[in-house]
Amino acid sequence: MKNIKFQLTFFVLVLFQFSCRKDVGHTGTCSDGASPVHPKAAIFQAVLDAHVAKGLPGISALIRDKDGVWVGASGMADISQNVAMQPCVVSKAASITKTFIGALTLKLVEEGKFSLDDPLSKWIPGDILREVKNAGESTVRMCLNHTTGIADVIEDDAFYLAVLNDPARKWTPKALLKYVYGDKPEYPAGTGESYSNTNFVFLAMVIESATGEDHAKLLREKIIEPLGLSDTYYYWHDPLPGYTAQGYFDLYNNGTILNVTNYNTGSGNGYGGVYSNVYDLQRFIEALVRDKTLLQPGSLSQMLTFTNPVDGVNRANGLGIFRDFLERAPHEYAYGHRGRDLGYTADMYWFPEQDITMTYFINYGTDAKSSIKPYFYEFRTALVDALMAP
Repeated sequence: MKNIKFQLTFFVLVLFQFSCRKDVGHTGTCSDGASPVHPKAAIFQAVLDAHVAKGLPGISALIRDKDGVWVGASGMADISQNVAMQPCVVSKAASITKTFIGALTLKLVEEGKFSLDDPLSKWIPGDILREVKNAGESTVRMCLNHTTGIADVIEDDAFYLAVLNDPARKWTPKALLKYVYGDKPEYPAGTGESYSNTNFVFLAMVIESATGEDHAKLLREKIIEPLGLSDTYYYWHDPLPGYTAQGYFDLYNNGTILNVTNYNTGSGNGYGGVYSNVYDLQRFIEALVRDKTLLQPGSLSQMLTFTNPVDGVNRANGLGIFRDFLERAPHEYAYGHRGRDLGYTADMYWFPEQDITMTYFINYGTDAKSSIKPYFYEFRTALVDALMAP
């Protein structure tokens, strides 16, 4: 998700709401841990440990390269219960959900349910199209690669006030879209690139309108179950397991982190809601872009057709996927997606020229400013530096 503007409102009102929080899941135990046999095991583990020491609550990570698979973890999955983070712990993947929804969309296109160049007007009711500027001029493809110019629901202060007033609310697409009714678009549809979570709300609606089925059901039937992703869930449609990491954020920007697990920022509506672990994310991204077993060649080619690089974020948009790490050497780019939410962070990437897969979860939010946020960016760079080193 993009950086948000709600923070002052959030800080003031959270005092009145925090006592009403109910955890969405309590972290239990699972049996795995770090894999010390990898030649870089100590290096990778040191990166995790160093950044937990700087304030990130917990990190789980997986690296697969020419030397095999390394998995490790550091810190806590649940601070109050003194439960350690482990690689098998399920955590929130946030906007990595968009790559799952992107893959589902392309599979449905393969089945002839709809076309990438269908206008939204073919599937979305006219009363909604009239309220959301640029929606009537946008297509399925434009939603997938963020070229609609449609305003982003998560940048609306009123939406975050609603989250505070009812943290565990199970949002519907129509309820979310009301927060962008009448909002000025970024540019005329199809003439620029700007990341908007609203695009994937529309994609979920298109899927349901075109198929007559719930998009969460289709996601499980066509992506999650065929790939054997036994530790992947789509909240709020799926109940979360007991070993779900708690999510944290430095609400007052004073170095003190608080549990914000229960604050649902619209999960389950296309743009967020997947919970998983490092193993399942590896299996998914490798099936999609490395092994090329999930989509037909033509569909994958469409997915990996990218916009121009987006200013300031070092990535380009494909169809539900990024070409990322463009700030690095030209051959060190990766395919995958970032996940950023109020209390959680994740990355899922495959570096094609090195044939390296990297997945990780951090149970701390990096979507808004905090004193700890810079340590996440240090971690991200340090981990990629380590996996690229000879």
